[in-house]
Amino acid sequence: MEHLTAAGAPEARGAYSHGVVAGELLFTAGMGPLDPVTGEVIGSTVAEQTARVIANLTEILRLRGRGLQDVVKATVHLADLGTFAEFDAAYRQLMPQPYPVRTTVGSTLPGILVEIDFVALA
Repeated sequence: MEHLTAAGAPEARGAYSHGVVAGELLFTAGMGPLDPVTGEVIGSTVAEQTARVIANLTEILRLRGRGLQDVVKATVHLADLGTFAEFDAAYRQLMPQPYPVRTTVGSTLPGILVEIDFVALA
């Protein structure tokens, strides 16, 4: 296994790696909409926060020369499932087709509206 830390992603706020490569797959940690330099939450809407989260995840993918087209699965946590349509519209604009498989769940997310993790080709 290879553990990854991306300088362009927010610093880990706990005992976890930004990503782990296991075999042919890259698993990312769940990322929130944090600015990688200041650690502050970026965006007040789920659409704005989704864009920041995907930008943070892209930094992890880049460590292995990968991009959003290499994502095979996304797991999405929304603080309010009532924002699903807004989230989905932002996600559709950012993720290339054909879209990866996705699971979306409602979660308690203190101070943020969305968290996403990816499984991608390594």
